[in-house]
Amino acid sequence: MKAAVNSNKRGLWALAAVSLIAALILIRLVYIQIIKGNEYTAKVESQQLGDNEIKAGRGTIYDSNMNVLAQSASVWRVYLNPSKIFKMDEDKQETVREIIVSGLSTILDMDEETIRDYTSRNYSYQLVKSGIEKDTRDSVLAFIEEYANRKEGAIDLSNIVCIDPDVKRYYPYSSLASTVIGFTGDDGDGLAGLEYYYNDTLKGVSGRTITAIDGTQGVMPNQYQTIFEAQEGTGIVLTLDIYVQYILEDVLSQALETTEAQNIYGIVMDVDTGAILGMVSLPDYDLNEPFTIKSPKLLSQYKEAASAPEEDSTDENSKYLRSKSYYQNKQWGNRAISSTYEPGSVFKVVTSSAALEEGKATINTSYFCSGEINYATRNIKCWKAGGHGSETFADLLKNSCNPFAVTLADELGTDKFYDYFEAYGFTEKTGIDAAGDFAPTEGVLYKTRDSFTKSDLASYSFGQSFQVSPLQMITAVSAVANGGNLMTPYLVSKTVDTDGNTVSETVPTVRRQVISKSTADIIADCMEQVVATGTGKNAYVPGYHVAGKTGTSEKLTSNNDMYIASFCGFAPANDPEISVIIIVDEPVGDHGGGAVAAPLAGEVFEQVLTYLGVEHSYTNEEMSLLVETAPLLTGKTVSEARAEISDTNLSVKVIGSGDKVLAQSPDAGRELPSDGIIVLYTNDDYTPEQVTVPDFTGLTVSEANRIATSSGLNIRISGSSLNSGTVYAYKQSIEDGETVTMGEIITVFFKTTVDVAD
Repeated sequence: MKAAVNSNKRGLWALAAVSLIAALILIRLVYIQIIKGNEYTAKVESQQLGDNEIKAGRGTIYDSNMNVLAQSASVWRVYLNPSKIFKMDEDKQETVREIIVSGLSTILDMDEETIRDYTSRNYSYQLVKSGIEKDTRDSVLAFIEEYANRKEGAIDLSNIVCIDPDVKRYYPYSSLASTVIGFTGDDGDGLAGLEYYYNDTLKGVSGRTITAIDGTQGVMPNQYQTIFEAQEGTGIVLTLDIYVQYILEDVLSQALETTEAQNIYGIVMDVDTGAILGMVSLPDYDLNEPFTIKSPKLLSQYKEAASAPEEDSTDENSKYLRSKSYYQNKQWGNRAISSTYEPGSVFKVVTSSAALEEGKATINTSYFCSGEINYATRNIKCWKAGGHGSETFADLLKNSCNPFAVTLADELGTDKFYDYFEAYGFTEKTGIDAAGDFAPTEGVLYKTRDSFTKSDLASYSFGQSFQVSPLQMITAVSAVANGGNLMTPYLVSKTVDTDGNTVSETVPTVRRQVISKSTADIIADCMEQVVATGTGKNAYVPGYHVAGKTGTSEKLTSNNDMYIASFCGFAPANDPEISVIIIVDEPVGDHGGGAVAAPLAGEVFEQVLTYLGVEHSYTNEEMSLLVETAPLLTGKTVSEARAEISDTNLSVKVIGSGDKVLAQSPDAGRELPSDGIIVLYTNDDYTPEQVTVPDFTGLTVSEANRIATSSGLNIRISGSSLNSGTVYAYKQSIEDGETVTMGEIITVFFKTTVDVAD
């Protein structure tokens, strides 16, 4: 009986044990199949499926005329499946590795050891090189085919060396607008400029190639492949005009070299809308090679910093200032938006407009400048020693008089002055659709209202002791140009799909009205006088009535008496279309805004307004200096040609003994000076006469004309006060020493150094 009981107990224990094991197995199955089912399924599928990304093409970036500035193009990437090598016989593995190393290193221009390392990894995917062009892809395919088709020792490399579609970003104009456009990284995302700011719009949606993989990690036939096509990103159309951009870059690039400045930046804006037509920050870089330091000066500074002995290896900031990335960031930065500077006397436009708007001054307000003013326990001097004497309200801007500006600011008082400081946008973001737009740091870049004293009021009245961005300043001056409206500047006019259809469009935005149209009109007239006879006369352009203001500010953070020269203005003054700001950071030699920045603005105004087809409006004085259009003299007799120009100031030079004009220089229709020369050729076997261009720099107008005439050349005079004896040539369109055809027209640029110090 006892034995039976024990037997029953053992049976119960066995049954319990079996039941427990079954329960544990059941729980485990539930855990695997239900709780962890999706995870394990994904792991299995990952071993059975190959998943390759198909990169999406980024949206195209266009200028305002639909010229392509940035575009994605189809390229390819080469990758390896080295796991296939490990499945070969050991004696064959090394042979295959060396074939691949030798072939790909030559075709892809890569280091052999790098590729050898790739082939030695037991991976199913190893990227070798991306962004390869079609000819390189074809070479890789030919390499694979060559070994597959060998009569002896054929090797199938097709499952080891693989090629997939890829996308590469191209910038057709290289460095044009580089600091505005920006660039992308290896992953295709934007890293700088508009490429970064509009990344979500431009980047598109990547596709996938899902491929079945066999047990040996080989790709199975195409019927086991699924492709999800990539979707190209949305394109953006900029407000930039490549021709305006080129003009601005060309003028400033030459100036960067001649002034030896650290940086130069400039903006051309549509005054009515806030659209940016051109924006330049130099030094810049090549968009197709963004990590290469393009500027010789920056490169020299980097090499010097990198080779200098390191004083404190633990100082991370010191390390950064010596690094290549520091100098790369200097060339990538768009200083026209993100840099700040003391605006200097350009800010007197704000002070004078506020006083006029508040009734604290009228056009008839007068002032006597003795050369200094005592205000708020300070002695503030005018830039002109001895002062300007008796002045009117218009003379405040024309003469750029500091004491007069302080007096008007005092009439306004600290609170009311601060109201206009805020209203013109100097305490807030501009709102531009670009990286780098910042909210000025209160208490750092400018004083808070609570801490704003009369001493601050005096300094601020003529643009000292606070900082603004170039974009803030041109936006404020454009408000004067358009009748008083502070606009939101913008760089993208619309977005478009792949077929060019508009997806969205930017509507110009008025942030607020700062001053009345009547006040704006008066200030515009005063600013025109600045350029006609004042400190901005070097920005003068015949027939375009430029209005503007010069500025010169000392860099208080510098220990070397460095300055920033600037000019900001608009044209035509009577019906403004564009505004221009030019800032020259640390010019060597002359450093006044009127001497350094104004001539550059004049060049930009002349070329841009001409390109835009803005009609000239000449004064009687300017009419007397106008150019003539070369008439068609070819085919006429010499006597007929002389009679043709008898009622002009033009002259002719006849080369040859024939009676009929067979060719002429310059050609018919070209503009030449009113007292210019036309060279006529009369022999059948004529060869155009060649002359060497003389050096006109440093010459007066009369001296340059005389030398040009004696050389058989025509000069077109551009720049300040064309009838003044105080101007001298500072640049010419064709360099001295070059050989040109006799009669060629050379533009010679003139400026003055008299009363343009501010």
